[in-house]
Amino acid sequence: MRIAFLFFVLAASVYYTYVAFADLSFLTRTGRLGPGFFPRLVGGSMVAFTIWALADALRERREPENDAGTWGDVLALMALGLGYTVLLRLIGGFPATVIYLGLSLLIINPGRHLQNAILTVAIPTVIFLLFDRLLNASMPPALLNLPF
Repeated sequence: MRIAFLFFVLAASVYYTYVAFADLSFLTRTGRLGPGFFPRLVGGSMVAFTIWALADALRERREPENDAGTWGDVLALMALGLGYTVLLRLIGGFPATVIYLGLSLLIINPGRHLQNAILTVAIPTVIFLLFDRLLNASMPPALLNLPF
């Protein structure tokens, strides 16, 4: 399952990198770094690290594990991802991220409630402060007008 997942991540990262190189300019007209700089850097890194992880996984190939709990976690996280996209549009970026992260951590990090609570609040707060305050880029807007 790990190898199939890494192939999927590799395909997605190759597509992301292709879009970054094909559609986004590296420099602006004035010679500054343009909108394609960061996506090219991230995309190239994603491709390189995924190939590295895939080669490592293929080198230490093990017997396939048929653990039903693993597939249940995968399906639950996929459902949470779909729910996140809906919540993102309905209630906005910050509260949707808090809900998604909290529920995801309950699945992948069970039993560590204090750590999960801290991460659930800290990560979206840092993302909000980074993008909204420091970089002056707005978070996704909400359809419902909530006070936060």
